[in-house]
Amino acid sequence: MERRIGVIGIVVENRKEVSDKLNKILSDHGDIIVGRMGIPYKERGLCVISLIVDGTTDEIGALTGKLGALKSVKVKSALTK
Repeated sequence: MERRIGVIGIVVENRKEVSDKLNKILSDHGDIIVGRMGIPYKERGLCVISLIVDGTTDEIGALTGKLGALKSVKVKSALTK
């Protein structure tokens, strides 16, 4: 299957509630994560994370699906063709 490069944007509204689960998911999919940047936005009470990924659409879809299933987490992705 063809590999794609992409970016995943994650907004976490209640970091303390989901951080352990979120980090476990990211660790489990670490083989497709090229880079990660997390910015806490304390004034708004949320955290924004961006991921650069390199994987198949199935691998990336599995990652975004698990992240999006977490309460208080919003996920969007953009992939190359």
